[in-house]
Amino acid sequence: MKIVMVGSGYVGLVSGACFADFGHDVVCVDKHEGKIAALKRGEIPIFEPGLAEIVRNNVAANRLSFTTELSGAVAGADAVFIAVGTPSRRGDGFADLSYVYAAAREIGQALSGYTVIVTKSTVPVGTGDEVERIVREIRPDLSFAVVSNPEFLREGAAIADFKRPDRIVIGTEDPRAQQVMADIYRPLYLNSAPILNTSRRTAELTKYAANAFLATKITFINEIADLCEQVGANVQDVARGMGLDNRIGGKFLHAGPGYGGSCFPKDTLALIKTAQDYGTPSRIVETVAAVNDQRKRAMGRKVVAACGGSVRGKTIAVLGLTFKPDTDDMRDAPSISVVTALTDAGASVRAFDPEGMEQAKSVLPAGVTYCSDAYECVSGADAAVIVTEWNIFRALDLGRVKSLMAEPVLVDLRNIYRPEQVREKGFVYADIGRGILEPAKAGAANAA
Repeated sequence: MKIVMVGSGYVGLVSGACFADFGHDVVCVDKHEGKIAALKRGEIPIFEPGLAEIVRNNVAANRLSFTTELSGAVAGADAVFIAVGTPSRRGDGFADLSYVYAAAREIGQALSGYTVIVTKSTVPVGTGDEVERIVREIRPDLSFAVVSNPEFLREGAAIADFKRPDRIVIGTEDPRAQQVMADIYRPLYLNSAPILNTSRRTAELTKYAANAFLATKITFINEIADLCEQVGANVQDVARGMGLDNRIGGKFLHAGPGYGGSCFPKDTLALIKTAQDYGTPSRIVETVAAVNDQRKRAMGRKVVAACGGSVRGKTIAVLGLTFKPDTDDMRDAPSISVVTALTDAGASVRAFDPEGMEQAKSVLPAGVTYCSDAYECVSGADAAVIVTEWNIFRALDLGRVKSLMAEPVLVDLRNIYRPEQVREKGFVYADIGRGILEPAKAGAANAA
């Protein structure tokens, strides 16, 4: 199959490279000349484990190429995927679809025969209808189909997710388009990947519903963690007890500083706006978004409390900046709120992240000192804060960390250490939802 991927960002590049690895002929298109030039040199603009090797191998096999010229690539393609950005629109939080519609116009002008146009970008319900209208207006004489095929890729595990997906959702009621999509995904039949054929609008809504539900699970367990701290319960045990129920499942029940990244924040806001526009407000999702924003700001206050109520004039080491490990993505990362709160409170911040520091420099407050490793970061610090659970932070030499720090205070926002292990080393240790009920609180509870 001849495939064109319009947009060579995270989704477009991963999807294009994996399709090429299946044996398809793929051209990735992007207007950013610097990005395309870098890709042609073999430089990958994002950090994703395994991606560089797949790109390199398929470029060498002449199955994957890069260009800024859309028209030449689209002519003769079996399918053209739209994988451009849909950021939150400033002001109302609705998805900004200007890039999608601009791509649709260019595609329409370049089509030469029957082609399946696929929206891979995460788009609100009805976007496919507008894409079809745009193309039909430009080429009323042409036979084509518009399909919704949402992506379900986790940053840091995108290659595995693409090649061994939980499901493939294909939104079209056009039999010819269904067959083209079936041919594209045929290599996954060997893995028995379930393919769900739906209407286009159903497919569009499925992606938003899935992400909103996962965001809800994260926010729910974070609120339970706060309650655990007050009553002396352990949120990790609570989560295990919940997750062993097959109706609930254990994934996304890990208490922490709140969700971030490129998907959950913008997708929940877009779903909220869509539901409001259709007169069916989603009160649960509205609350989830509001609680998560408050959560990230509260993590800064948690660090201040662990430092005795004030961080003015103190040095705080922040370990981990990206919104999750195995990515360099800083979009809506909890670290942004944590670092901002600490600097606003008068602290000096030192930071280290294995992959995200270049990205962080454009979104964190000025004055942050970036370090070469975790031990340099904690050197001379009055407190250390684990914000992202990179593997290299899971087995730090705590004795060495303590010897380097000015004060042995460790705030673990990801619960990657056992409290007794850290406290035995002489640290003041604060975590999420595993607080020990103080005697005064226990007495008050018994009296009640």
